[in-house]
Amino acid sequence: MSVVVTGATGQLGGHVIEGLLARVPAGQVTAVVRDREKAAALAAQGVRLHVGDYDTPATFAGAFAPGDRVLLVSGSEVGKDRVAQHRAVIEAAAAAGVALLAYTSAPGSLTAALADDHRATEHVLLGAGVPYTLLRNNWYHEVITGNLAPVLAHGAVVQAAGDGRIASASRADYAAAAVAVLTGDGHENRTYELNGDTAWSYAEYAAELSHQTGREIVYRNVTPDAYRDILIGAGLPEMFATILAGVDVSVAKGELAGTGDDLSRLIGRPTTPLADAVTAALKG
Repeated sequence: MSVVVTGATGQLGGHVIEGLLARVPAGQVTAVVRDREKAAALAAQGVRLHVGDYDTPATFAGAFAPGDRVLLVSGSEVGKDRVAQHRAVIEAAAAAGVALLAYTSAPGSLTAALADDHRATEHVLLGAGVPYTLLRNNWYHEVITGNLAPVLAHGAVVQAAGDGRIASASRADYAAAAVAVLTGDGHENRTYELNGDTAWSYAEYAAELSHQTGREIVYRNVTPDAYRDILIGAGLPEMFATILAGVDVSVAKGELAGTGDDLSRLIGRPTTPLADAVTAALKG
């Protein structure tokens, strides 16, 4: 069995490679990377490298072989045509006759603009004639806890999500699910809605921060337009700020509250609590 992971030096891809190396010989793992030098540590462990760029379809020639199991980690660059990027990988994998192509998508319940590229990519994948697995990842803990500096500076979690709840999980949890699919059997043509075991609200997140810091951290709910302006004022590109504000609207509607136990069942353990991610972020 040979496993190929795109975006292998990214945050999620790195966790996936680590998990794969605990299960299969390094020589059976191929990391698709844009910069060979950044992947030197992987090569030193015996992982095969293939240099490929989502924006240059020709670079995926030879990346895949018949029978490979592939993880397509969705592109994350704002302003890029992600559907075209993903299509290039899907078409190359299908032409090579891979045994499985798993794709990191967004929750099926999400209607925010963030999900548009994912839904379009799923359409391309389902029409490619290749066995597939859709890994519909909910929100990542680290997306929330990775921006603690302004929260601690102002003593407030500022969002536009109302009382909506989020069934998030850690990157390591989602990576473990991908590893289970790539190394297991019976996942062909399946869709998994991957959610954390416990959904939480931003008010509860603020309370957890207060508990762990010993300071009063409040949740301040603002309008989506106000939140978008705050993000732009903090230096985010207008397009990205608009997307994030749209996600909060979806959170307020309950679209990320999550149901089912696909994630914990795939990884064989409970998902990582948000409190653990808060602890790690405060230590970091």
